[in-house]
Amino acid sequence: MKTPALFTDLYELTMAQAYAAERMDQPAVFELTFRKMPANRNYIVAAGTGDVLDFLSDFHFEGPELDYLRRRGEFSDAFLARLKDLRFTGDVHALPEGTLVFPNEPIIQVIAPIIEAQLVETLVLNQVHFQSLAAAKAARVVEAAKGRSVVDFGSRRAHGTDAALKVARGTYLAGGIGTSNVLAGQRYGIPVFGTMAHSYIQAHDSEADSFETFAALYPETTLLVDTYDTLEGVRKVIGLSCKLGSRFRVGAVRLDSGDLCSLAFDARKMLDEAGLQHVTIFASSSLDEYEIQRLVDSSAPIDAFGVGTKLAVMEDASHLDMAYKLVEYSGKGRLKLSTSKVLYPGHKQVFRQIETGHMVRDVIGRFHEQLPGEPLLQPVMRQGVPVTRIDLEESRRHFQCELARLSDNLRALEPATPYPVSFSERLNDDLSWLRAEFARGT
Repeated sequence: MKTPALFTDLYELTMAQAYAAERMDQPAVFELTFRKMPANRNYIVAAGTGDVLDFLSDFHFEGPELDYLRRRGEFSDAFLARLKDLRFTGDVHALPEGTLVFPNEPIIQVIAPIIEAQLVETLVLNQVHFQSLAAAKAARVVEAAKGRSVVDFGSRRAHGTDAALKVARGTYLAGGIGTSNVLAGQRYGIPVFGTMAHSYIQAHDSEADSFETFAALYPETTLLVDTYDTLEGVRKVIGLSCKLGSRFRVGAVRLDSGDLCSLAFDARKMLDEAGLQHVTIFASSSLDEYEIQRLVDSSAPIDAFGVGTKLAVMEDASHLDMAYKLVEYSGKGRLKLSTSKVLYPGHKQVFRQIETGHMVRDVIGRFHEQLPGEPLLQPVMRQGVPVTRIDLEESRRHFQCELARLSDNLRALEPATPYPVSFSERLNDDLSWLRAEFARGT
């Protein structure tokens, strides 16, 4: 879906006009990072690069957008003429989607004439911030499920349609098996799952009749059993199996209210005694990673989880202290010395060190430094043209490889000792030198 170039903050445009007036259009390097981890997270998952590349590839201002800016009265005809012909011509480096990322590490770098790089800030932040948080939340849900299936059910309470789609994608990237959202299924090739709503059962005079008619149309369906009385609903499913005999092919029952742990044990016992061991139990109802962990630790016989609101809105960590900052302009490193927001100058690279198959530390260095470890940032766009395609299945596999290299304490839901990230000696020297030069200049 095309995002207009006008999806930007006003000050991006006013700065761009000021740059143009000053004939400042040398190459700039902007880096997208976050400064600190939310209190209840041990890692974030890089995501959203594909949407950034799509936006940059088609970046241009259309006539109605320029007309709107003209009517505002603060932009000159010369600047608007420049915007009319403006395209993104720069380079982009990024962490491969699905990479585990930690504070101060660049997720995306935009290297372009400063006007171009400045104008795209809002979109880059918007897409990467949200999708990286969503994938990290989903990863925790999947981790808590310990091999049981997880399906995204959150679209109806997500904060808008774009958010719903990106949560569905992020859940699949992080190891979920699919989504209830049909558009996400079409757009991203994600498996789509559905059961039935209480309204379907309520619309029938008999719960048993609703089960029978639905199962006749969708033989391998999941039947929702808690509209009136959960265990009575399970008995009606058993009754339907007796009536249909070998034609009974219902795949699961769904529990959507009450004490899920106790109800799951009772339902499993009833189904097994009826010879319906093949009928699985699907649970939903205000689930998140903490409740799923409690159910799993209680050995509740639940085979799959539908996770909605608390995943879709990332209830316990809704934002990151993420920023898109200028680190180099016209070949010179740029710094920021604000209290608690010090910015290291220059174009950087992240080197991930692996020992005995596990991540042990990351070192952030100059982009062309030769340091031990795997360099993580890779070129994804050159001169405005993507050089790689972001493939969801590949991102999903990469995330699983990343997770396998992470220590158990960092995979846990509980906060752990932070993963070690440091700056190289040369970067520290750069910061000290520029800090001293800045002090002399003032």
